[in-house]
Amino acid sequence: MSASAASICFRSFRTPDTSACLAIFDLNCPAFFAPEERADYAAFLDDAPPTYEVCLSGGRIAGAFGLTPGEAASARLNWILLDPAVKGRGVGAAMMQRAVGLARGAGATRIDIAASQFSETFFAKFGARTLSRQANGWGPGMHRHDMALQP
Repeated sequence: MSASAASICFRSFRTPDTSACLAIFDLNCPAFFAPEERADYAAFLDDAPPTYEVCLSGGRIAGAFGLTPGEAASARLNWILLDPAVKGRGVGAAMMQRAVGLARGAGATRIDIAASQFSETFFAKFGARTLSRQANGWGPGMHRHDMALQP
């Protein structure tokens, strides 16, 4: 079952969104994030760039992600996370479509993605290729997979 396009929208992250984003992080831990990453995410949210967005589905925050400029016409996907309650409803795909559209609009020819072995298959569905792997790169049992996607 997919969410209708009308029920999914995006807006810039705001400070009051912090608790909802941290709650979604917690719902994805330890399945997709190492517990020790929570402090890093909280610090990121304290000074989130204007390019960090929340995804609203049915009027509530269902996910978040950021796209920041990288080097040599690239963009970096930052802290993408999704509420497990909306998994399989097209919200993750909508977030990736949004990221790709923003990257294209910024003239990026590559989106760099730092994933784990658990999220690698999600990004691969959109054409991302794994460039390197680092065992325990995010914490014990959470391997870092650096990926690239051509928008």
